[in-house]
Amino acid sequence: MTEMAQSGWRRFWEQGGWWRAVVLVVVYFVLYNGLSLLLTPIADQIDDPQSALGILVFYVLPILVGCLLLVAFAASVGWLGELFGRQPIGGRGWMWIAVAVVLLFNILHLLSIDYGAAGFQVVATWLLAGLFIGFAEEVLTRGLVVTMLRRAGQREIVVAVISSALFALLHAGNLLTGQSLFATLFQLVYTFAFGVCMYLAMRVTGTLIAPILLHASTDPSIFLHTAYPVEGAVGSIAGLGNIVVIVVGLIALFFIRGRVERTQAAPSVGAA
Repeated sequence: MTEMAQSGWRRFWEQGGWWRAVVLVVVYFVLYNGLSLLLTPIADQIDDPQSALGILVFYVLPILVGCLLLVAFAASVGWLGELFGRQPIGGRGWMWIAVAVVLLFNILHLLSIDYGAAGFQVVATWLLAGLFIGFAEEVLTRGLVVTMLRRAGQREIVVAVISSALFALLHAGNLLTGQSLFATLFQLVYTFAFGVCMYLAMRVTGTLIAPILLHASTDPSIFLHTAYPVEGAVGSIAGLGNIVVIVVGLIALFFIRGRVERTQAAPSVGAA
């Protein structure tokens, strides 16, 4: 990329705004799902998609490529340091509720898994997949999308809503895998509320690392608990997690305040 083209590329994204955020998410969605389709012939050769090999092909490989693409994009616009640096706006004490709720139910899910039935390889592969999923989806939505919305001077309530909505819409693609419409609609509501909780986690901790790690422990714990549950009181309480996250996320929207000044959100194109 020539210096002039690179400068124009960076200026384009530095302007931010919701429609650029939508473009970025759509491009990522198409590339990720396109790669998944390319891997379909390999996946069809796997007898058990829930095996360690199946999880590796269905989840780990596509999302790993997604991670690399997002890092490359962030580097191309000079945002890597900013994404993983200190947040330009702090959080309030009440925002820790979102962190506590997500962490609590992740622990409950992990405590109610039949690890003997699952096997070490499956558990380890799911944990690896969760790390990549958390990294990719949080860097995209709580990192890049939030940055672009702040570049445009949006209020933080708007930042939270749009970034969470785009995060939720990423999961609409599950319809393509045969998931029912009702299950997908419920998932969209849950992922929207979960996205709000991850936004709050980023605000109150001051770093993108927090939602990445919380997210990384959420998907594996839910998937493993669903596939290999242990019956009992802990498992029953863990099953309420989605509803509690939805309630917390939606109520929290009424209390989000603040705005990042344009001078904080949009350093010059030549900045490191």
